[in-house]
Amino acid sequence: MSSTLTRPAPEGAVREAVVPRRRTRIFALPEARWAAASLVLFLVALPLYLLGAPAWAWGPLFALTYATGGWEPGWAGLRALRDKTLDVDLLMVVAALGAAAIGQVLDGALLIVIFATSGALEAIATARTADSVRGLLDLAPATATRLSGDGGEESVPTARLRVGDTILVRPGERIGADGRVLEGASEVDQATITGEPLPVPREAGDEVFAGTLNGTGALRVKVERDPSDSVIARIVSMVEEASETKAPTQLFIEKVEQRYSLGMVAATLSLFVLPLVFGAGLQSTLLRAMTFMIVASPCAVVLATMPPLLSAIANAGRHGVLVKSAVVMERLGQVDAVALDKTGTLTEGTPRVTDIRPLTGSSSSEGDLLRLAAAAEHPSEHPLARAVVDAARTRDLQIPPVEDFSSTPGTGVTATVAGRTIAVGSPARLLDGPDHPAVAVAAGLAEDGRTAVLVVADGTPVGVLGIADRLREDAAATTAALGRLTGATPLLVTGDNPRAAARLATEVGITDVRAGLLPQDKAAAVRKLEEAGRKVLVVGDGVNDAPALAAAHTGIAMGRAGSDLALETADAVVVRDELATIPTVIALSRRARRLVVQNLLIAALFITGLVIWDLVGDLPLPLGVAGHEGSTVIVGLNGLRLLADSAWRRARTGTDR
Repeated sequence: MSSTLTRPAPEGAVREAVVPRRRTRIFALPEARWAAASLVLFLVALPLYLLGAPAWAWGPLFALTYATGGWEPGWAGLRALRDKTLDVDLLMVVAALGAAAIGQVLDGALLIVIFATSGALEAIATARTADSVRGLLDLAPATATRLSGDGGEESVPTARLRVGDTILVRPGERIGADGRVLEGASEVDQATITGEPLPVPREAGDEVFAGTLNGTGALRVKVERDPSDSVIARIVSMVEEASETKAPTQLFIEKVEQRYSLGMVAATLSLFVLPLVFGAGLQSTLLRAMTFMIVASPCAVVLATMPPLLSAIANAGRHGVLVKSAVVMERLGQVDAVALDKTGTLTEGTPRVTDIRPLTGSSSSEGDLLRLAAAAEHPSEHPLARAVVDAARTRDLQIPPVEDFSSTPGTGVTATVAGRTIAVGSPARLLDGPDHPAVAVAAGLAEDGRTAVLVVADGTPVGVLGIADRLREDAAATTAALGRLTGATPLLVTGDNPRAAARLATEVGITDVRAGLLPQDKAAAVRKLEEAGRKVLVVGDGVNDAPALAAAHTGIAMGRAGSDLALETADAVVVRDELATIPTVIALSRRARRLVVQNLLIAALFITGLVIWDLVGDLPLPLGVAGHEGSTVIVGLNGLRLLADSAWRRARTGTDR
């Protein structure tokens, strides 16, 4: 809780705790600039083309669309070709140019825009993730106050701290290195590392971590780890490593792009070269080859895949779930195991008063007890104090003014309220012995996972308050729904203490509980499941969840209280913190995957029929284009079915599996 400072924090100490995040601007990325230019040009040219304007009006615009949107994927395809690899980027550019060569300018431009936009979104996602990892390093302060042997103080860069150094951490400062407290007492907010919802008392002999926020007491800390090996540095390393080593992800159709690309190019060249060798005319041969390229081009296949996934993304977005890419939407449907964080995910992440227990023999009612505690806590900025004051205000209790307020870190606060001396704080510190009745009450609350706060009036204990992080209303229902979807009950992975974790797990129906975990332990638990062949979804909100989010098959972050790193590392974000949307978006993803398969079958049927007709018969170009465009329209409309709100409702109720 708050304390009276004998030495104020230096100016700017608290400001140092919050460092502006370095964020790459979207249009600083060349892929984004070229894709945006291509899209704008296409949208300007499209109405002119459809309204029958002369070619000189829309022709240059489409040409610029090809140039701006096609040179990036085309160049990437040429680089791949130099490495003896033929990828779909080059194939798309060639198909677009082929379409333009026989008058299908609109088809080619649409292909170019689709691929340019896809490449830009991938570049943006990569840059944002890199920003968030770099921003994590800003949690640790740039400088620390190092103490010399004669008691002198020296401000040094934290990178120059060495094991054995002693640093002074003033109130409101972030701790500069992992170490152990030598002197002083305070309460440290360790949520970035452990995910604990409340600041924890720290005194001589206790371990502290770099990047965590000191409360209102001064600490002398002996450095026990080199800054490059601190917990916060290891989190950065784990996120980067997991991002780099995570298995490459592709959309379903991209897994066969090499063979399809090679086959299509080889077939087109054969249709052009072989007839010429045997004396066929150039114009008719070129027309047949271009017709083949058009009907065999993967326009319908591309649209078979993207509209269902993009429609599902748009639908999820309207209902508060931001899915970052089509690949992520596809992967969500593959999940068969779920790991849930506790604080800020299953719970709200904010302490609330859950129990008000006047002691036997005390004349105080629940309202009197809460009013006295709130009055004494009112000047304090500690999270527990705010919980007590908020509870009193929720009950419309009048909070009287106080005098002579003071506090001691790790013990509690003392104040004079209406002529009575009120102390509020830790039962272990405020009680003289273990035999007082308040001890049993506090122990019972602790067994239930509550934090017990004792209220003492004029030296006599009058009651105990129980404070806990409140469970989200939809936590139990969400856990059950995830279990039904995956066939296995989710597991709980948390840095909180085992007792609090077990209590919450019982409330939501979870039987597999992993408590007291540091970030690397969470990531290790996820990797173990992945190694066993499970496709794990991790749901979390804090910096300490980021390594697990990065290591998982798919990661979802809670949006409102989520840290920047968690939000950027995760594959999807629950914007309004509605847990119930998570099983819904998984069910929607599975529906999208089924529609993709349907569309691929439709596209394959059309392509196969048109190709056979062109090879063994005489397929007129207009009919080939009509068949090709018809298949494209059919699969596109089929995929757009997931835009409807009814698709979300069916996914939510489980009637559309």
